[in-house]
Amino acid sequence: MNLGSKSSDVARIAPLKRATGKPKGRVADPAALAEVRELLGAEPRKRDLLIEHLHKIQDHYGCISAPHLVALAAEMKLPMAEAFEVASFYHHFDLVEAGEAAPARLTVRVCDSLSCALAGADTLLAELQSSLGKDVRVITAPCVGRCEQAPVAVVGQNAIPHANAALVQQKVRENASIARPPKYLSLAEYRAEGGYGCLLDCVNGKRSVESVIKELEDSGLRGLGGAGFPAGRKWRIVKAEPGPRLMAVNIDEGEPGTFKDRYYLERDPHRFLEGMLIAAWAVGINEIYVYLRDEYAEIRRILTDELAALQSNAPCALQPIHLRRGAGAYICGEESAMIESIEGKRGEPRLRPPYVAQVGLFGRPTLEHNMETLYWVRDILESGAGWFAGHGRQGRKGLRSFSVSGRVAKPGVHLAPAGITVRELIDEYCGGMLAGHGFYAYLPGGASGGILPASLGDVPLDFDTLNEYGCFIGSAAVIILSDHDKAAVAARNIMKFFADESCGQCTPCRVGTAKALKLMEQPRWDQPLLEELSGAMADASICGLGQAAPNPIRCVIKYFPHEVE
Repeated sequence: MNLGSKSSDVARIAPLKRATGKPKGRVADPAALAEVRELLGAEPRKRDLLIEHLHKIQDHYGCISAPHLVALAAEMKLPMAEAFEVASFYHHFDLVEAGEAAPARLTVRVCDSLSCALAGADTLLAELQSSLGKDVRVITAPCVGRCEQAPVAVVGQNAIPHANAALVQQKVRENASIARPPKYLSLAEYRAEGGYGCLLDCVNGKRSVESVIKELEDSGLRGLGGAGFPAGRKWRIVKAEPGPRLMAVNIDEGEPGTFKDRYYLERDPHRFLEGMLIAAWAVGINEIYVYLRDEYAEIRRILTDELAALQSNAPCALQPIHLRRGAGAYICGEESAMIESIEGKRGEPRLRPPYVAQVGLFGRPTLEHNMETLYWVRDILESGAGWFAGHGRQGRKGLRSFSVSGRVAKPGVHLAPAGITVRELIDEYCGGMLAGHGFYAYLPGGASGGILPASLGDVPLDFDTLNEYGCFIGSAAVIILSDHDKAAVAARNIMKFFADESCGQCTPCRVGTAKALKLMEQPRWDQPLLEELSGAMADASICGLGQAAPNPIRCVIKYFPHEVE
């Protein structure tokens, strides 16, 4: 290159048009651009709103056509490749290239995760695929967070509990595709019962930051999204970081078997919001981002309405609160992948360090919490640390919200003492096993928490108590298997889920889960090869998905060898 001749350099790089005179790359179609602009209205065109704007197109047109994607990229001043890689990453965006047929305007999703599979999801899927017309798309879906209502189908965004073919067909005929929220405690009702009084005590100086954090530490409250990190300690760590500090609330409970967050938000959303605002006050948070899984359309309606009511009738000055919508990616339950998604990117986990508490959302120190952790803050402060810590069995402290599904008489969210055993949980809270079913095995922590036999049904259920058995409690999603089931079949169902949900960023997880699934589909498992593969996934995967994916394999080989030999 002739560095002294600027004119020759410009001549070399300036032509941006083909010989035909048309600009290189895809050019926004004027009609599509006008449609996108109308959909976006006065909304900001900020980079972190890309996923929100993709949802607007998907919701309105039932898909995202190539002209609309090009127009959105142009309107947001983004490279087309960047818009495409985000849109193609998430399950709930239907990309349609030029010449391709758009999907049917109405989609019916049948959950095929473990609890629904136990309840006959495969039969339901086959019946719907054969009975619904070509104007309806019938596909499978990973866990939709309603395991206690299995089997579940979703018509549009409307979840149908205890679904059967006749009920789903009726909802399709009625075009009942819009989710309607259940009856819940509104802002006025919550405040009438003393709600936001604890927040006001904090803001008005009746409680000090130190006393609030100390109360949480003394209560033993730990992160209830699965990691179990002490909440009070997390507040201290983030508070010690330089401002501005941000907060990210994780309501992307995609772990098969987990539905506790949905259960609480359907009933008492302001208890969570008050806890969130107390945490923001204590830590000195400037802005709050709430990340909600897309499958919870009715919860999105609740939070949208109640946040608007709260902001118009606030008990005190509020930080800006942003409600962000996921798009069907289990991996976004991992905190750093969630943060990437909030920023409008592919939900791929970050390498750590640095940790989210130091370099999190938009590069700022970030307090990340699961919804349920914040839900208990008000009760702990009002009733005292001793009240919460006083619950527990076998030396454990606190309460746990167990999402119980599978072969029990009364599945659902059961609030029970930490340290309870699964036998006690079944007998005291779940009404025993289903008639005609004997207790055979259980998953103590959802899909990734491993599988244990009934002979280990007296192990306390809590953080750290299951480690020696190759399992963990995680978010306390307990799935019960009976003598009608096989642990190896359950493990295959789980591995299929992991293979579908791997973000693909790292080879051990992307290739390992797919290879493991093929090996597990054989009548006899190649146990040495599966163990070698498990070691590679556990040791070399970037995040918890790949690291925990081998747990069901190892548990079946260890505790149920007769099923795979």
